[in-house]
Amino acid sequence: MLRSTRARSVLLTTLVVPALLLTACSSSGAPASAPTSSSSATATPGGTLRFALGASPSGVDPQQVGSNVSIYIARQLADSLTDQDPETGEIVPWLAQSWEVSDDLTRFTFHLRDDVTFSDGTPLTATTVKANLDALVGPLAASAPLAGSYLAGYQETTVDDEHTVTVVFTTPNAQFLQATSTVSLAILSDATAAVDPAARLQGEVVGSGPFELESYTQDQGATIVRRGGYAWPSEVSENPGEAYLDQIDFSIVPESGVRSGGLASDQFDAVGDVLPQDVPQVEGSGGAVLTRTNPGVAFVLQPNVSAGPLADPEVRAAVQVAINRQELVDTVLSEAFLPATSVLASTTPGYVDLSDELAFDQDGAADALDDAGWTPGADGIREKDGEKLSFDVVYAPLFTGSQAVLELTQQQLKAVGVDLQVRQQTPAEQQAALAAGDYDTYYYNVTRADGDILRTQFSSKFRNINKRPADTVLDPLLDAQLAQADPARRAEDLGTAQRAILEDGYAIPLFELAQSIGVGPDVHGLAFDASSRLLFHDTWIGADR
Repeated sequence: MLRSTRARSVLLTTLVVPALLLTACSSSGAPASAPTSSSSATATPGGTLRFALGASPSGVDPQQVGSNVSIYIARQLADSLTDQDPETGEIVPWLAQSWEVSDDLTRFTFHLRDDVTFSDGTPLTATTVKANLDALVGPLAASAPLAGSYLAGYQETTVDDEHTVTVVFTTPNAQFLQATSTVSLAILSDATAAVDPAARLQGEVVGSGPFELESYTQDQGATIVRRGGYAWPSEVSENPGEAYLDQIDFSIVPESGVRSGGLASDQFDAVGDVLPQDVPQVEGSGGAVLTRTNPGVAFVLQPNVSAGPLADPEVRAAVQVAINRQELVDTVLSEAFLPATSVLASTTPGYVDLSDELAFDQDGAADALDDAGWTPGADGIREKDGEKLSFDVVYAPLFTGSQAVLELTQQQLKAVGVDLQVRQQTPAEQQAALAAGDYDTYYYNVTRADGDILRTQFSSKFRNINKRPADTVLDPLLDAQLAQADPARRAEDLGTAQRAILEDGYAIPLFELAQSIGVGPDVHGLAFDASSRLLFHDTWIGADR
């Protein structure tokens, strides 16, 4: 059995993780100083932080939500069994002090802290952990698919004693230890585990985190307040006790310029999704822009290959090289963002550089479409057997720059005779379109600091966004990496899977998402976790307004 005395990652975090550092960017392209406290500064407790989100959260239940704007709120309410160091990738203690993993990767035993309570006063016990995991494969299975995918092969959770719990799988699950550090597997109170999923999204959530929910109104915002007596942060946090801030008010401001203007005029203390044109205004008011690339699946167009022009792999291959990814970044994003060079972002464990396969080749794309029998029509859009070479993309504007990215992609594809129809939807509408298969391509990204995210997004056994049949190449690869205790062999399987995804055109990568957070001059200690989501436990306000 693999053991952890200091609760280090028993699988070297399952793969080597590149150092993912918090940086501050300036409009000139040179790094600027991050507006965090200096080594001699002392954190000042108190105050309310006013944060402007770029889109509306889908709810506040950490186990069900997936968008950044939702997790910015939900993560502050709940802790996880483990945490992941954002610089080293090491798995470190949080609610669990230590753990053991069986040699066959099917049994994970966690030794819990005995001093943790939820905000309703109830204690954390092994029974609580069991109730949470059982709910995720039971009543929450349909509404928390990402969390459920981390529990592939889940057999049971056994309560060994009051503060010792063993999670048992029927098959090897190499990714599970890292999964226990994610917000999707955050641990909530026993009472919350029994609440209706829809009610949980709207605020009936009780966690053990450094903040508790005071109010949440769909499409308007949320307020969270400091949790008294909090004393169990992970090793990653510098603050050993209660959060410094009294309160955080989250409001929704869709326009990037309005958010940045509000920061400059002291209406907000921090804002999300700062676009390039707004960086000078933020910096000119004495603030700065914090950036960090998200690991996981890059922003992609994931095609429905069951019908229409994209059922033809030759069309998918042509579209792949008709997109100028560098132009997307240079024109409508910023230096904080990178063009996609694989289906995984370059900061993801297991990433391989496949930039040669994604190299822009407009002439090659046009020739390939000619060879496939698609000829230009009178309006320039190609046709074949009376059918236009036209397909849609459904997207929800959870990232402020999405519309501009897709409109430029539309122009690039039109240059080779492909008609891309952009369909903006609400997050709920996009999910409904996914469930119904009502899309030609599905635009999204998903964040996780583990290469297993490929299995959850591209296996035919889960959401199956591609609407493809099971196969004998990709599905077995995605399953095989779960059984690899050797990080190098697991990385090899994940690399082969990335190549297969691109060769078959199951993803058309665009760019790597980066968080771009504007902060005012008085804000200190705002941090990113390993998945580039915001943490406010160490945050404090350094001067009176």
